[in-house]
Amino acid sequence: MTNLLNRFNLRFDRQEISGSLGDMGTFLPLAVAMVNRCGLNFGHLLFFAGAMNFASGLIFGIPIPVQPMKSIAAVAIAEGLDENTILAAGIGAGIVLLILALTGLIDVIHRYIPRSIVRGIQLAIGLKLLMKGAAMIIGVGNWLAADSIVTGVLCFLLILATINSRKFPSALVVLFGGIVLLFISNPSIFTKLSLGWELPWLRNFTASDFLTGFWRGTIPQLPLTVLNSIVAVSVLSRDLFPDRALQPRKVTLSVALMNLIACPLGGMPMCHGAGGLAAQYRFGARTGGSVVFLGLAKMSLAVLFGGSLMVIMTRFPLSILGVLLVFSGLELAVVCRDQTQKQNFMVMILTAGVSVAANVAFGFLIGVIVAIILRRLSRPTRAEASNLVKKIDLVERVPAK
Repeated sequence: MTNLLNRFNLRFDRQEISGSLGDMGTFLPLAVAMVNRCGLNFGHLLFFAGAMNFASGLIFGIPIPVQPMKSIAAVAIAEGLDENTILAAGIGAGIVLLILALTGLIDVIHRYIPRSIVRGIQLAIGLKLLMKGAAMIIGVGNWLAADSIVTGVLCFLLILATINSRKFPSALVVLFGGIVLLFISNPSIFTKLSLGWELPWLRNFTASDFLTGFWRGTIPQLPLTVLNSIVAVSVLSRDLFPDRALQPRKVTLSVALMNLIACPLGGMPMCHGAGGLAAQYRFGARTGGSVVFLGLAKMSLAVLFGGSLMVIMTRFPLSILGVLLVFSGLELAVVCRDQTQKQNFMVMILTAGVSVAANVAFGFLIGVIVAIILRRLSRPTRAEASNLVKKIDLVERVPAK
């Protein structure tokens, strides 16, 4: 058994379990909102998310997350897209990513994107997570209640006080505390859980589902997926796990297959994400065991309780989920500190600023333009290059004493 765990780089301890919960602040709000607003089946959504967690942990051996595709989720929630359109958007994204992986085009994209632009995107997403988390805490409105600003502040201070501890499972503690608070404030809510699960079925799609889904969901999602779920994840994995760095083509293939397998059967559009990887690392995850555990937990809950779990999910304290998001954002933003050269720092800040103000695709475009301009301005002229060659030649001709 030990040899098997070592082979797949799996470890199961309190830190891995704590780390596995670090990305719940991103996963739960989007998943719950899509179920409430768009009619997705929560039991199917949770089961396939868990299955992809389980597979990712075994394949990659690091705590790589499985998250909702954020652009598709945002459009679906804002515009009230129906289930088939959302799932068709995920299938469309999977087909495009499969082409990028099989042709090797994703490696070309990864090779030629400057590190300063990748860092800018990571910084932007880190700031967005931080701001979203703070907004969730403040947005509860109450100062003193089970789900309140004071609850969020206390959880924040607890995590901050134990931030350097490798023994204290802070994410596990605050999430368990959230369940306790939920029970205290509304003990009857747990009686609404019921056993049973509806088996997934193959959805019937129309040409209109795919056309609408591709135009309104897939196209806005692709830039974010390529830059954050593939390029940024690959770079961050190299920062956090130098001996287990992920290859862009393998990550691309993983995201493509997740959606091509799960979406036709009712699983939401899914991807990996740099923010989720940073969050799970921040709260203690270091091996694939964390997401294998999370996957087994999700699948077990889905099979046992199915859609009735929505009763719990919709009432879980937002102030606690907000705190997890704040620390997820901080962890992702911190990796950008390596851009110390002035021009690289400028490109990173511009990319991040535009991405926060507008969107990641526009931020990426501005970052590329600025990087090209600065590179051309810093390139020596022909006369300067000629003088430099002459100086080098002169130095080489001076005899050594």
